[in-house]
Amino acid sequence: MSLWPVYTGTNEPHDGITRLPPPPPWRAFDGGPVLETPTDDGSATSPDRVHRAHTYRATETCVQLVNAALYLRRPLLVTGPPGSGKSSLAYAVARELGLGPVLRWNITSRSALHDGLYQYDPLSRLYAAKDQAARDLRHGRSGGPRVEDGRSGAGIEDHLRLGPLGTALLPYDRPRALLIDEIDKSDLDLPNDLLNILEEGQYEIPELVRIAKHAPKADLLADGSDDPVTVERGRVRCRAFPFVVLTSNGEREFPPAFLRRCVTLRLRQPRDEHLEEIVRAHLGEPDAYARSLIARFLERGTGGELATDQLLNAIYLTGAAGVDAASRDDLARQLMPYLTQSADPGPDGL
Repeated sequence: MSLWPVYTGTNEPHDGITRLPPPPPWRAFDGGPVLETPTDDGSATSPDRVHRAHTYRATETCVQLVNAALYLRRPLLVTGPPGSGKSSLAYAVARELGLGPVLRWNITSRSALHDGLYQYDPLSRLYAAKDQAARDLRHGRSGGPRVEDGRSGAGIEDHLRLGPLGTALLPYDRPRALLIDEIDKSDLDLPNDLLNILEEGQYEIPELVRIAKHAPKADLLADGSDDPVTVERGRVRCRAFPFVVLTSNGEREFPPAFLRRCVTLRLRQPRDEHLEEIVRAHLGEPDAYARSLIARFLERGTGGELATDQLLNAIYLTGAAGVDAASRDDLARQLMPYLTQSADPGPDGL
């Protein structure tokens, strides 16, 4: 029996992902052989990411659109100001639904599609082949690649590793969570380059396709794992389309063809009760002074750009032992400047 919503935003782990209904006919994938999804906590590699997953507070709109992306097997494009919780959402969803460790691809102006799919080092392979040839010569063996059990003996697996996007598209039995962080920092071509990959749910590794006739199987390391996965004939196709979160600070516009293939969630800075709930999740019940900082933060937020983590830093430090009352206001003022200089009225503006 199917379930709506699959993602509830309660931060309580459950197996609802197993009751996700079949995809629309135009988003069905049949990759194989099927791999078991890692069962680690979706943020287990870092205490910071564990904390993000536990403390994220989703709005009703956020819950609805996350479920839309899951049901439609579409990427979720999350836009919003810095500190609004865009990247934390991926960790919260992965933890609640048991999607395994979050695969993270941090985008820069130099990022290219192949960086996300896989990394291949031909020079290290060349040097390794020369060393192997020298050893063969010393032991009287003939040169040339060896094939065992349909796998390449030339050692290409030692010099090729799947990236976060390439790993997310492996044929796992349930969706993997993939965070493509700050896509708006990419060059102009990357969003368009992603279109076909995310639309088709598959890709090829040319270095393996070329040797597939003689070595149809290759055991490669996946991103974030030391356990090899088998890729057959150099082709990867997903079975369960990954839960893809692309984050953007809203610094650029994306092509219409890219936008229509995404579910778009626009986050706003939290207000009133939602902001207090976030503070409570991170730091416990706010005291009277913390509540006054929340009120001042909300008031100042109407005049310029602020980030929620600025408020959390201010509440944490002003509540620390040894900070005297006379210093608290000045410390809070220094920790919560506007993020745009043109909006900041100066040191007396808090």
